[in-house]
Amino acid sequence: MAAEKDLRVLLSNLSPVVSADEFIFVSLSEQESEDDKHRVLLTKAKGIFKEAEGVTFILACQLATQHGLTGEGPFKCITCEVHSSLDAVGMTAAMSTALGRAGISANVVAAYHHDHIFVQSDKAFHAVEVLKGLSADQSVDG
Repeated sequence: MAAEKDLRVLLSNLSPVVSADEFIFVSLSEQESEDDKHRVLLTKAKGIFKEAEGVTFILACQLATQHGLTGEGPFKCITCEVHSSLDAVGMTAAMSTALGRAGISANVVAAYHHDHIFVQSDKAFHAVEVLKGLSADQSVDG
């Protein structure tokens, strides 16, 4: 199936699903991230991003605890199950704006097939309702 680019179609078909797991964002220096004791994180992390200041790992809280790591969180991951194109314009902005209006921070990761939004765990189910409302608004207008 081809990835969707049309913003109206994307928003009307978001199908947000909240994860059962909780995650934290951890930053390690490049050297720390390559140490043998942290090498397992490269295969078990939900996400990894290299920045000038260090390597950010998105880790299940349980995994981080097992490795004695602390960071920012906890977050739940909301996956928008619509197959969004990496060339789609406006989807991240629309979701972030709607969540921002509801007082929910949105840490968005666009992956190859789907967009994933990390939100504070205690606001996850409210965030899903906000996103469903965004979808409903598109369906009503269309």
